[in-house]
Amino acid sequence: VQLQASGGGLVQAGASLRLACEASGGIFSRYGMAWFRQAPGKEREFVATIAWTGTVTDYIDSVKGRFTISRDNAKNTVYLQMNSLKPEDTAVYYCAATRSLYGGTYPGDYVYWGQGTLVTVSS
Repeated sequence: VQLQASGGGLVQAGASLRLACEASGGIFSRYGMAWFRQAPGKEREFVATIAWTGTVTDYIDSVKGRFTISRDNAKNTVYLQMNSLKPEDTAVYYCAATRSLYGGTYPGDYVYWGQGTLVTVSS
């Protein structure tokens, strides 16, 4: 499975961005999906995950109420809608796929990773 992330950019605090991650080379609906992020000098951290059905999601506390993960299995794509962005959201965002149908928060469970897309939020 190949994952191609897009949608990053430079925005001001309070703005919105939507990230997209298109999968190819596999049966997308058989994978739980997630977004992780890595800020400069920090470890990669979990952001959001979604089950294969799209009906079960989970988020890190710092983005709850601001970010929404969703997926369109017909388009082999997972999205991350990011609203009310803060400077601390600045990071490279990675999408990832796991064979666990319900996703998860542990990066070691993910077998496929996208190349990352940079999100920069200025104050």
